Amino acid sequence: MNRKNVSGFKATSLSLGMVSIALGTVIATPQFAEAAAVRSGFDSNVLAANDDGSTGLVPIGFEVNLGGLETDELYVNNNGNVTFDDSLSTFTPFSLLETNQQIIAPFFADVDTRGAGSSPVTYGMGTVDGRDAFGVNWVDVGYFNSNDNPLNSFQLVLIDRSDVETGGFDIEFNYDQILWESGQASGSDENGLGGNSARAGFAYGVGDDRVSLELDGSAVNGALLDNGVNALINDRINRDVDGGYLFTARGGEITIDPVDPVDPPVDPDTETTPEPASILGLLAMGTIGVLKRKKSS
Repeated sequence: MNRKNVSGFKATSLSLGMVSIALGTVIATPQFAEAAAVRSGFDSNVLAANDDGSTGLVPIGFEVNLGGLETDELYVNNNGNVTFDDSLSTFTPFSLLETNQQIIAPFFADVDTRGAGSSPVTYGMGTVDGRDAFGVNWVDVGYFNSNDNPLNSFQLVLIDRSDVETGGFDIEFNYDQILWESGQASGSDENGLGGNSARAGFAYGVGDDRVSLELDGSAVNGALLDNGVNALINDRINRDVDGGYLFTARGGEITIDPVDPVDPPVDPDTETTPEPASILGLLAMGTIGVLKRKKSS
């Protein structure tokens, strides 16, 4: 497959509604997962071993409302993400804070499943706590160029919450093992280290209503790895297992709170507004969330 260098990708700047969330561990003592965060199942379909490939539109089994986009299907992309507006073959991760792509990305990096020791990406429908769900498994996946040592294991799960409202859903990012951070076409060494490191988060909406998030440590060499300062397997949000991150989508908006937050008054001259409910909830779990809103120009 021909590969082009997109490490210099320049995304469209956002004018309003840009949200970033920084995650940091409060407890100084390292935390280690007591159980696997990646859920079983969601493997009835296979994206054949490939580099930079995608599915066509696949049904997820229920309707979701993402920033006003109401849909019941998406694209599964080999490179650690799903998209809703078009498939995505880009292998060097661009900033999720500066893109118009409708994307949910647990680990946006150059996944390559052609190596003999790598497993292919699987996806399909299932249930979580009795609710319909759709999941994508990047379990034991390698990196470009056909490298299969080491391997990463992570997962995306979308959970139907039509019991709360039409289009309501939950999002899980689940991580069991993150040992490489980029592919060799993105500047890594032969072990998948260095270069243009992975990004994790999401972006949705259009124009002035654009909203995006990146987990702290995104694009920082070594940060998201199992021994990194922002190790994905050592933190948690709204789940009872390390490596599990649960976000709530209600009314088309994604929040880190398990229930709809009440926005505090905003000083029009202040660009950063803390969300007390989010901070208190995440302090209890050893993780802090900070929302930053960019004013329109």
